[in-house]
Amino acid sequence: MIETTAALTEACQTLAQSDFVTVDTEFLRESTFWPELCLIQMASPELEVLVDPLAKGIDLAPFFELMANPNVTKVFHAARQDLEIVYHLGNMLPAPLFDTQVAAMVCGYGDSISYDQLVARTTGVTLDKSSRFTDWRHRPLNEKQLTYALADVTHLREVYKKLMQQLEREGRTAWLTEEMAVLESPATYDLPPDEAWTRLKMRVKKPIEFAVMKAVAEWRENEARGRNVPRGRVLKDDAIYEIAQQQPQTPEALARLRMIPKGWERSSSAHGLIEAVKSAFMIPKADLPRVPRPAQPPEGAAAAAELLKVLLKIIADQQQVAARVIASSDDLDQIAAHGEAAEVAAMSGWRRELFGEPALKLINGDMALRFVDKKVQIVTL
Repeated sequence: MIETTAALTEACQTLAQSDFVTVDTEFLRESTFWPELCLIQMASPELEVLVDPLAKGIDLAPFFELMANPNVTKVFHAARQDLEIVYHLGNMLPAPLFDTQVAAMVCGYGDSISYDQLVARTTGVTLDKSSRFTDWRHRPLNEKQLTYALADVTHLREVYKKLMQQLEREGRTAWLTEEMAVLESPATYDLPPDEAWTRLKMRVKKPIEFAVMKAVAEWRENEARGRNVPRGRVLKDDAIYEIAQQQPQTPEALARLRMIPKGWERSSSAHGLIEAVKSAFMIPKADLPRVPRPAQPPEGAAAAAELLKVLLKIIADQQQVAARVIASSDDLDQIAAHGEAAEVAAMSGWRRELFGEPALKLINGDMALRFVDKKVQIVTL
């Protein structure tokens, strides 16, 4: 276990000599807004290390320097939460990046395959996951916990090599590059507080209700970040919907709401919430935000989307690629409604060649689906 900056510097210098390094983190976030980093695991073909970020006096700068090294590919499995931690603590994102879960979808291992399942299918090794629910803040960690943690990066080396070989053999390396661009973008991990309302369901009907919901969602986001507590601990989503509808502007009005705990209206937090509600009423009526409403699809679009789902499954099975990597349900709805004009990922790059063009042919009547010998077939007309 690395517990000093000097030891971390030496390890990172050694790891930086390799073409790739596998990385994983252990963290807790049940009681905080920001994930609490408790352990870092890294491995190259020559070295395997565990880093204790909770060790007194340790500086993680060498780790962030390694993550930023353009000559070393950083290999994660299901990287998003690990990357969120690195972004929050180091104000940077690892690059170049390789996510084995995404690569596995491109290589036909199904949607969102777990690490232990991927290790078993690529290497034949069965991992012991009994330490999965460890309290990683506890010190000292026992040998079983350390072995479990290290296994998250040691087997990942072989998984990475095999997936890379398959991607290169099938000419799909560029497919993965597009997916990694999303993970390498800071916008993926830093939603501005004034857009916090996008996390909520649209349960409002009037512009003033929408304005209140946006203001309260922004207030809650800032409050949760400032206090480093989960959003739901500041205010439940259902409470935001009720506040948007009832629009309390006094502690007494707030106290009458069903979703507000008894006595909470007298807290300092309640004062900030009421000010947020009042801020919505300061917006001129003509400037109130419009309530987003889904566009009404053209007649026949719903049936066309169902046909596109069948086409997507056929192509995904033929190409041995997870369907969700090619196109999302929203992509299918947009193509069914707008055809060539649909501004979705499935209509550009390799996805268009693989699925977008056949999809257009299907909805334009130049292609058909038929059921023969217990299978659905694609037929060019």
